[in-house]
Parts: sequence; structure tokens; C-alpha cells
Amino acid sequence: MAGQNMLKRNIGIVLTLTAFLSACATAPGNYLDTSSLEDSNEQKQQETYPVHLIDSQLVAAQMQAAAVPVDLPASRYASPADYVYHLAPQDILGVTVYDHPELSTPQGSTFSTGGNTTQTVAQALTQPYTNALSGQADPYGQTVAADGTIYFPFVGRIRAAGKTVNELRDELSKGLVRYIRNPQVDVRVLAYRSQKVQVTGEVKQPGPLAISDVPLTLVDAITRSGGTTADADIQRVRLTRNDKLYVLDANRLLDRGDVTQNVMLQNGDIVNIPDRSDSRVFVLGEVKTPTQMPMLKGRLTIADALTQAGGILDTDANPRQIYVMRGMMDNPTKPDVYRLDMTQPDSIMLSTKFQLQPLDVVYVGTAASTTFNRVLQQVLPTIQTIFYTKQITR
Repeated sequence: MAGQNMLKRNIGIVLTLTAFLSACATAPGNYLDTSSLEDSNEQKQQETYPVHLIDSQLVAAQMQAAAVPVDLPASRYASPADYVYHLAPQDILGVTVYDHPELSTPQGSTFSTGGNTTQTVAQALTQPYTNALSGQADPYGQTVAADGTIYFPFVGRIRAAGKTVNELRDELSKGLVRYIRNPQVDVRVLAYRSQKVQVTGEVKQPGPLAISDVPLTLVDAITRSGGTTADADIQRVRLTRNDKLYVLDANRLLDRGDVTQNVMLQNGDIVNIPDRSDSRVFVLGEVKTPTQMPMLKGRLTIADALTQAGGILDTDANPRQIYVMRGMMDNPTKPDVYRLDMTQPDSIMLSTKFQLQPLDVVYVGTAASTTFNRVLQQVLPTIQTIFYTKQITR
């Protein structure tokens, strides 16, 4: 009789658990029915990654590496004082032969398409760094042809491309000396149209900038484009020159006076000011507020990241396991892993010195006791259900 009662109790427990488990399929809330999925991938052998302990030697090596100059594009001129503008096709020139107005570019001529944008040649000279305004035609003058030449009366066709205005002036004077006694010639550029730099990205007025007789530097290009927007990341300005990409730090120039970053631009350069979407760091794991945070002027330390995340959890975090995962954007299969042991006396100072890089992941590990307690929290409801079901079926 006792055996039959025990058998009935076991059958009741099994039926109750079966009904409980089958109810999961009709329980409220979202769930994924995996019955139609076939996951036949075999478990691959896990790769191992070397972990670099963050100590004073590693921080010193990091600071030394940051001081090494980065690759900068070579300039054609040693300094802006040596810069000279050379004429090229599509430039428009104004030639003046004193006492011979019939050979000179008319000073009072205007150029317009008929709207309200009429402008004199003299006014055009006050705008040497911009293209013609919207709706304006080109100023009246000598346009350098596609083959690099211009035609001038009595002199004929003469090559202008590759010369400076002074060199072209001297050559015109030599050509006119047979017809004019001691000719006084002046050459100026009415419109700089042959050479330009493209400025794109987070600037207020993106677009092409004409290269003129005044050297154009990186800061000049940003300023002439209206300045940067609020989302601009000037620590990672991208310069494309001759199919090669350079990354410049304009903030080092503005904040620390590093003039090496103020590169002199040249024809065909593309300057891109990116936004700050990549200049961020992720803080995950046992912190009070897992979050992503932007870098301040390209700089952020482990201490900054943990502080902005509310600090580590006193009851759950393992202070020996403060990890930094790096390099996953360029090489996601082999990241660089660094570990900081916050239980050591010098770890606090190291956390304020170790500089993070864009898209780094700071992960705070979990204490072993916390993992055990979380397992218990998952198991206890099941144990309690079995216990109460057994009590009910008695």
C-alpha cells in the first residue's frame, strides 16, 4: 500500500512538471521558437589571447610611443615664406601695359550674367581666395588655355603654365620691347581657378577652396570653411594626398602649439573632418552604469572611464580583472588585451595614466562568489517549485 502511494506521488510530480514546462510555450512575453532552426556548427577550439599587465613600464612605453612623430605628408616648400604660386590652365590673368591702354585689361570692365551680382575687376581683386559668386561670369582677362598658353598682341602665343606672375611679366616685357620702348608691364591673377582643395565633413561650409598666391594650411582651410561643427573630431583630421591617407591632429596645434600638424595644402588634397562617432569608449561588466562615452579632445584614461560609469560594483566586481580590449576595429580576430589589478597600491595612479584609444572596451570582471550566487538565484525557484509541488501531492 505504501509503495502504491509513493508511485502515485511520483506520477503526480512528473505530471505537474510536464504541465509546468508545457506552459512555458504559452506563457506571455517574447520568446524564440528554435524548433525550426538547425544549428549544426561544431564547437570550435577557443583561441587564447595574451594579456598584458598594466604596470609602470607599460604606461611609460605608451607615453614614449605617443611622443614619436606620426607620418606627415611631405611639403614642396620648407616654410610658408618660400611658397610661390605657379600659374596653371583655367587661371584668368589681368595684364597692364602702362601708357598703352589698348594692350591692357580694361580696369572698369564689369562681369555679370544680368542679375544683381555685377562686380568690377577691382572688386574681384579683393576676393582672391574664393571662386566667383553664384550667378557671376568670369572676369574679363586672359584665360590660360588647356595647353598652358595665352595669346597676347604683338607677342603671340606664350606659355604661362608653370611660371610665376613675375616670370610671365618679364617674358611679356621681352616680347614687347621690339614694339614699345622700355615697356612697363604688370601681370596679376584675376581668378584662381586651376588649383583647389576639397574640404568635407563636419565643417559649416564644406566645398572646394581655391589655392592662391597665399599659402593654404590646414587651419586656414578649416577657418575658411566656416569653422567646425559641434560634432567635429579635429584630433583625427583625414588628409588624402596622392592616394595616400594621413591622419592629422589639429587639436595638438591649437592646444599645444605643435605646428607640424598645420600642413601646407596643395592642389588635389582632400581634407575630411570626421564626426566623433568613432572617438568613444565602451564600459561594460560589473559597473554601476554600463555605457559608452565620448573621448575629451581625444583623451580618456581608465580612471575617467570607470568614474563616468559610476565606479565598479562593490559586491559583484572583481577588482583584479579590469580589462581593456583594443584593436578590434582593425583586427577583430586578434584583439590586444590589457589587465589592471586595482588591488595594488600603485594601480590608482596607473589608472589615471593609461590612455584609452577610440573604440576601446573596458570590461570589469565578475567575482567568483557573485557567479556562484547568481547560479543559486537561477536554481532556487526550480527547487522551490519541486518542493511545494511535492508538499501539495502528499
